[in-house]
Parts: sequence; C-alpha cells; structure tokens
Amino acid sequence: MRHHTHLTLEEREDIMCLKRDGKKVTEIAYVIGRDKSTVSRELKRNSCQRFYRASTAQRYYEGRRMACRKQRLLDDISIFELVKSQFLEEQWSPEQIEGRLKLEGAGPISDSTIYRGIRGGLFDDCIGGRKAARRLRHKGKRRRPPGTERRGKIVVSHDITERPAQVESRSRLGDWEADTVVGKAHGACLVTLVGRKSGLLVGGKAQKKRSVAINKAIIKALKGQPKESITPDRGSEFAAHAAVTKALSVEFYFALPHHPWQRGTNENTNGLLREYFPKGQPLERVSVDDIQKVYDKLNLRPRKRLGYRTPHEVHYSTSLQLL
Repeated sequence: MRHHTHLTLEEREDIMCLKRDGKKVTEIAYVIGRDKSTVSRELKRNSCQRFYRASTAQRYYEGRRMACRKQRLLDDISIFELVKSQFLEEQWSPEQIEGRLKLEGAGPISDSTIYRGIRGGLFDDCIGGRKAARRLRHKGKRRRPPGTERRGKIVVSHDITERPAQVESRSRLGDWEADTVVGKAHGACLVTLVGRKSGLLVGGKAQKKRSVAINKAIIKALKGQPKESITPDRGSEFAAHAAVTKALSVEFYFALPHHPWQRGTNENTNGLLREYFPKGQPLERVSVDDIQKVYDKLNLRPRKRLGYRTPHEVHYSTSLQLL
C-alpha cells in the first residue's frame, strides 16, 4: 500500500466508478490500493451534494494546492513590471536588477528568481511569444590563443608592462581603455573609451576606421575629461597615437597582441554595444544623437563591480534615483 502520495486523476476516476457501482469505502480502498481513511477524506472533501465526480474533485484538489503554495515574488504585478522594464527595455542583467533594487531599497528579489522566471517563460508573451531567455547575454566566448600580432605591426610608445601601478589598481579617474566597434566592413565605426575606475563610456562615431578619424574622435571625446593614460590594442587605427599624445598630453600603453583581457573593461562594454549595433549593420545611417543615447543608457546601467552604482554616478560623484 502506498503512503504520503496524492491521489491521481486516474485514481479519482476509479473511486467515481466504484462508488457508482455501490461499493463501500473499504472495498474501494482495497481495489485502488489506498488506505480507507484516504478514500473517506477524498469523498468528504470533494463531493458536491453527496455526488462525487472525478474531474470536479481534481479541480478542487488543484485549487487547494495553489492556495497553499508560497506566493512567488514575480506573481506581484508591480515587481513583475519593474523587472520586465529593466530586463527587456533597459537590457539590465538579472544580477544588475537585484543589486540596484537592494541599493535603492526598492524591494527584495534575487537574480536566481529572475533567471527562473525568464527561463520558465514568464516574459515570453511580453515580446510576442518569443524566448525572452535569448535576451540574456552569452558568456564563455572563445578567445584566440596568445600569439604574435598578425594584423601588421605598429610602433608603440609604451608597452602595458610600463603602465603605472595606479592604472592597474583602478584607484583614479582618467585611465581609459580604447577600442573601436566596426559596423559594416570598410565603413563607419564606433570609438569607445571606457574609464577603468568608473566604467564611463565616451567616444562616438568615426566615418572610417583610419587613424586620422580615430584620433579626431578621441580628442573630442576626452575634452574636459580627466586624462592620465590610454590603453588600446595594437590595431592599425591607433598607429598615429603620437598625435593624440601631443594634443592631450596623455600617454598610450599598448596591450600585448591577442591579450584582450588586459582591456577587459572595454571588451565587456563593446559586447554591450553589440546588442544595439550588431556586426554588419551600417553605421553611416545611425545618427550621432542615437549613438550618444545608447552610450548614455549604458552609463546609467548599474554594475556589480561598482556596488551596483552606475558609471555616471561613480565618475561624477553623484547619486541618482533610477527605479
């Protein structure tokens, strides 16, 4: 005889048929392999005007099960709408949502709860029935093994090993990591400069991925910003870096070939930008204002390493109310 398991719909159908045949509780219990007290309680709880129907009993049972279940946080419409807004519209990660909610004291919800909701399909209908889980950022991208530079060597002023210790410790503003994000091949590109301490993203669009255009964008972006160092990769677009050093009085420290993790802050930010500007998309058609709106959006996104403050808040020493 089975113990501590709930009656199934098939067992309820057996109870219904046996009861209609005039069988007693003890006989029904023997036939279905249950204790007679189980059958007695089932008939008492789920009969309607002394008539027992299996489908009705099953519905009563399922209703009681739902009522005794602990309320899920995402069942709260206000929390659901807040998470939906930040995840689907602002592209915040579940961890960023959790951290910022705690920082602002707006409500307790863990990133694992949000992940379960996303993977369980709670947000699928919000984007037309598609898989909302596809909006999560992919991790574990394959990296090329370290080796020699294959794109053509450029003359570097300083190697990254010569960089001051303050840069590595992220203890000051003004240390920037630099790179470019290409749209369509041989077309316009984005110049990205990311502060190592604050994570602030500045830069803009360059009409071509050429050193003169890149230099112009860097000089314009860093005007009025603290400037201590710039760490780019060894791409040919940074070949004329001496002109930037002369204009801004800031030194370049080049990462080793195929060592993108030495500019990890910038690489991560470029990955975020790819959500808005996929590979192959012509950037000539994207206005400078639209690009700046995306930069501003990322600068107002909370970051785990900043204690869920935003790059804007850290860089400008301020506090914002985002939720």
